[in-house]
Amino acid sequence: MNNFIYLASQSPRRRQLLEQLGIAHQLLLPDAEEDSEALEAVLPNELPAAYVQRVTQLKLDAALLRLKRRRLPAAPVLCSDTTVALGRTIFGKPVDSVDARRMLSELSGRTHRVLTAVTLGTPRKRQQVLSISRVTFASINASRIGQYVDSGEPMGKAGAYAVQGRAAAFISHLSGSYSGIMGLPMFETAGLLGSFGIHSSLCKKIF
Repeated sequence: MNNFIYLASQSPRRRQLLEQLGIAHQLLLPDAEEDSEALEAVLPNELPAAYVQRVTQLKLDAALLRLKRRRLPAAPVLCSDTTVALGRTIFGKPVDSVDARRMLSELSGRTHRVLTAVTLGTPRKRQQVLSISRVTFASINASRIGQYVDSGEPMGKAGAYAVQGRAAAFISHLSGSYSGIMGLPMFETAGLLGSFGIHSSLCKKIF
C-alpha cells in the first residue's frame, strides 16, 4: 500500500495538524452535488458521543464512494468530526450570528466537552477513535461576545469558537487534547495511522 492517505476534510486546521505529523496526504473533498451538511444532522435524543462517531462513519462512507467514483489510487481515507457538548446538548456550527451569540452566552462561565471522532478506513477495514476534552470558559460579557462574533471567527466552528484563535482569551482551563479541540487529536490519529502501516519518522519512534 502507498505510504499516504486521503484526507476527506475541508478544514485547514486538520490539514495543518496532519502535516505536523509528517504524513503524506491528498485532499478528497466532496463534489459540488454532494450535501455534506446533511450528514451532520442530529437525530432525536442523540447523545454527543454517539452523534460524533456516527457522523464520522457517514463521512467515511461518502468519501470511499467518492474515491471509487473518481477511480483514484487506493489508500486509506481519514475523516474527522468535532462537536461541542454542554451536558447532553450538542452545539454544532452556528447558523448565523444570533445563534453564535446564544451558544457563547450559554458556554460562558461553564465547563463543556469537546468531542472529536476520527475514522480511518478502506473498503475492507476501518477503525475509529474518540477524543474527549474539557474546556472551561471564564464569564464573558455580552459586549465581548458581540465583538468576537463580529470578527467572523465563530462561523463554521462547532460551539461557535476556535481554540487556536481569539477565543483562547476566554478559556480559563482545559484538559485533554489541544489538537483534538482543534479538530484532529494527534496522539490518537498517529495510533490509527500506525495500525494501517502509515508512519512518519516521528510515528515510527512512538508506535
